[in-house]
Parts: sequence; structure tokens; C-alpha cells
Amino acid sequence: MPTINIDKKSLFDYLGNEYDTEGFRDLGFRFGIELEEETYKGEEEDEDNMELKIDISANRYDLLCFEGLSRALGIYLGREQTPNYRIAPGAKPQRIIVSKECEQVRPFVVGAVLRGVKLTPERYKSFIDLQDKLHFNLCSKRKLVSIGTHDLDTVQGPFTYEARKPEDIKFIPLNQTELMDGHRVVEFYGAKDSPIEKYLHIIRDSPVYPVVYDANGTVMSLPPLINSEHSKITLDTRNIFIEITATDLTKVGITLNILLTMFSGYCAEPFAVEPVEVVYPDGKSIMYPDLEQRTMHTTAKYLNGIVGINQSSEEIVALLKKMSLDAVVENAEKGEISVKLPPTRPDILQECDIAEDLAIAFGYNNIPRVPNSEPTVGVPLPLNKLEDIVRKEIAMAGWTEALTLSLCSHDENFTYLRRTDSGNEAVVLAKPKSMEYQECRLTLLPGLLKCIRENKMHALPFKMFEVSDVVFKNPDLPRGTQNQRRACALFSSTSAQFEITSGLLDTLMTALNVPHRKENGGYYLEAADIPTYLPGRSANVVRVAENGDKIILGSIGVIHPEILRNFELDYPVSSFEINIEPFL
Repeated sequence: MPTINIDKKSLFDYLGNEYDTEGFRDLGFRFGIELEEETYKGEEEDEDNMELKIDISANRYDLLCFEGLSRALGIYLGREQTPNYRIAPGAKPQRIIVSKECEQVRPFVVGAVLRGVKLTPERYKSFIDLQDKLHFNLCSKRKLVSIGTHDLDTVQGPFTYEARKPEDIKFIPLNQTELMDGHRVVEFYGAKDSPIEKYLHIIRDSPVYPVVYDANGTVMSLPPLINSEHSKITLDTRNIFIEITATDLTKVGITLNILLTMFSGYCAEPFAVEPVEVVYPDGKSIMYPDLEQRTMHTTAKYLNGIVGINQSSEEIVALLKKMSLDAVVENAEKGEISVKLPPTRPDILQECDIAEDLAIAFGYNNIPRVPNSEPTVGVPLPLNKLEDIVRKEIAMAGWTEALTLSLCSHDENFTYLRRTDSGNEAVVLAKPKSMEYQECRLTLLPGLLKCIRENKMHALPFKMFEVSDVVFKNPDLPRGTQNQRRACALFSSTSAQFEITSGLLDTLMTALNVPHRKENGGYYLEAADIPTYLPGRSANVVRVAENGDKIILGSIGVIHPEILRNFELDYPVSSFEINIEPFL
């Protein structure tokens, strides 16, 4: 949960000096924030020199600065209306031209202009603090998004966003006097205790560094590290040019909107910003920012049901307006409500998020406490109940249960099991953190084999099992993937003793009322050549459905010696693995 420090006197003045510390603590509790403590800003213990340390919900980026918090509280208390955030009419957009090389490092850039801004030391500090808060939270410590702000009167458009070799980038970094190239910047900030040091890894090893130039070839910033001294913002700055580079297009749009909506109130035309046109290498042109309100539709019945209150559509609309949501009744008879979401509220994604705001506006303490009028009886999902039966039966047969990781390496999914990767089975992680966890497992077997490997110091035999999910691709489903619940057991000793593993399978099938026969409702073993097992020592486990169809549940056999070597095992292993879902 992020924490912000707000000047107590400024905030209380904004709220009309109607609150003392305890009164504000109660107001914050009702609004969904928490006053942690009040402290003196410096050594001088003066009542006018105090600040409030306030905890903010992680999803409320619009409350991370004085401007956003004070404005939201003012709207909540009915002192002001939700601002009309908009593009300044008739404004000629600045332009950023993106080079193709940027795809190698940070492919996206957005921008906007705050015109006629009046900065004070307090506003300037709040502007910088908000950027730091956004960098740390939403921007994932600048890895996904990095903000650059410049004095527009010191540079000239159109601007270019390029990626160049570090030695070709020369500029004076912010608050420095030395002319540096890209390598020198990394060396300089890496050799001293600087806040920039923790961001160097983002581009240090890249063959090219991202850089923003103005029309005269002047470097404005080296994202995500630092801006140029040439275009730095001061208290005399009146026109602010904002450029934000990113690897995530969704988050960069949110970051831009939050920064603009918080500080556009200081513009010559309050809450109006000038656009920036971004031109990509393929000729595609996009205008930023997008301050259009999103519209969601809901009903009074749904919102009342979620919160546990009984308010009319009109009363709900009035409560939602306290939370900066522009709501109107679309159909009073049906209780249909249309809610327009301002660009300050990217956290509202579903109807239930609107219900949460309604509950805050109504007051959690005001929600009536009533007994549940629709008592229900909790029951397990059928698949989970079946899993418990399977686990219990195998455990009572004297086998030890293991719970292994659902991620594994590519080799463990294929090469180590003597399988060939067709490219259509495994669900692969886009950016795995290590070679050990590259894919979702396709079988439970590798996890159990690794479990034996790590416990070789224990006495033989090993009798282990696991009942859990595997994951594989299924393009017919909306997610493109599918989970499947399986049961896997293996036996390892001085000999494979296939009859013990086969006997466990018989025991399990008997518990599930599946007889060993080739007739309807039964199961049997059918010889098969499966690479995981020894030739001639493997079979498919086949279930015969009521309509006579054959369903291959899985396989059973003696593990191939090559696989034992791959997993560094010393003794033979026999195993079976079956899909238990057809038994539902």
C-alpha cells in the first residue's frame, strides 16, 4: 500500500478548516484511506509545519498527490464537481516521430503539453513526488514506463524518439555540468550512491539506448534513466512538455492520464491539455492523450444486491457522483444506470468495482446488518470431491503423497522423457525467470522423478503419488489452454516390480467401481509403444464408455533407463498416470 506525505495546513485549508486530526482520520476511514500519523516536516515543532502520512489503496493512482487527494475529497464532500478533463480546442499538436530501432528497447512513446502552468515550490515538489510514486508502483520501477518532463520553451518540435549506440548520445544530464555519452552516464551513476543507479540494469546491456531529441538535435532525455539539464523544469517554467516511453502500451496511457489530470488544474485553461501526435515507423499516427470517458452499464438491482442496501436509482446516481463517477439513470422502470468513468479511474474494470465505490459513498458502517435470508449448504466441486477420493484410496494403500511444482523446464517436458515437441502442446511462459521454470507441465511424472532424486538418501522402496493438474494448449477454448486433473504413481526399488504399480491401479479402479474388463463401464490395458517406457513394457489404460466408445485415460509401464539417467536415478521405476476427469 503506497504512502504519501501531505502538508496538513494546505489540506485542511482546502477542506475549509472544518476538520481536526481526529475528524480527518474519521473522514479518511469513510473514504477508504488511512491516516497513519502526523509528524513535523523539520526540526521546527510548529503547528503550521506538520504533514500527514496517509496510506492509499494500491489501485488508486489518482490519490497519490495533494492535487488528486484534495480534489477527490472535495467531490466526496459535495464541495466541488468532477472536472471536465479535455483537449484544448484549436491547439496545434506537437509531434514525436519514432524510429524503427526503438523496437529493440522501448517501442512505445506518448506525450502531451500542459500550457500556461503556474508553479509554486509546493506544486513543483508535488509534481516530482507524483512521478516518483508512479515510477515505483504503476511503472514497475521504470521497467515498464518512464516519465520525462521538459520546459517546452527551451526546446523545439517536432521531436524524435530514437535508439542509438551509447557512444553516439552526448548531453549534460540533469543537475550536472559534464558533457557525457551513454557509456559515461552508466559509468557515472553506477559509481556513486545515486537514485539512478537502481535503473541502470534496464538498458545497460542493450546495444542501443533510447533517446529523445528536439528538432535541433538537442538531447532531451535518456529514458528510463535521466533527463537533460538543457530542458529541465524550474519554478519559472510555464509550458511543460511530457514524453513517456514504455514497453507496455496500456500502462503508459494510464500514467500519462494520471499525470495530466492531476496537474492540468494549474493550466491557463484549467483541465485542458494540448495533444501530441506520435508517428510510428510504419506511418501509423496516434494522437495522445485519450481523455474520453469510458461508459459502463449496470442496474440498481445488481448494485444494491452486491452492497446489501436498498437505494433507488436516483439515490445510487447521487452517491456515485460523490466518488467522481458521472452516473445517470437510463431507464427508471428497469433501474438501468449508465456510469461514465473519468480518465482518473483506470481501476474500475467491472460492475463490481462500481459497487465498491457505491459502498464507500453510502458508508460501510451504514450498511444494515441483516441475517442471510437464503441459507445454503456448502459442497465441494464434483472434480475436487473425486480428487479427494482418489488421494485417500492411494494413500490408504501405503503410498506417500507429493505436491510438486506446476512449472518445469522444456527438457523435463520433452527431452528428458524421450518425447518430441510438436509445438502444439506446452504452454510456454513469455519471459521465464530461470531455465527451470519455462513451461507448464504436461505430465506429473517429472515432478515425482525429481522428488525421488532429491530424497535418494532415504531407504528403498519409493512409493509416491500425486493427484493434481497438468496444463496444455487447447485452441478451442477462450483462453487457448486447458487444465486436466490427473493421478500419477510410481514405484522404485532394486527392481521395477511392475505388478505393484499395476496392483495399485486395480485397487484405485475398484474403489471407483470400474471393473477390469473390456465391456461397457470397464477398463483394461492395451499394449502400446510409448517412448517414456521400455519397449514391450508399456500399455495404454483404456476405459470403455457406456456407449461402447474407448477412452484412453493414460499409460502404465516401466520407465526407460535413459529417462532414469536424465533424472540421475539409480534404481528402476514403474509408474502409471491417468486422467481422472472421465470418472465424473
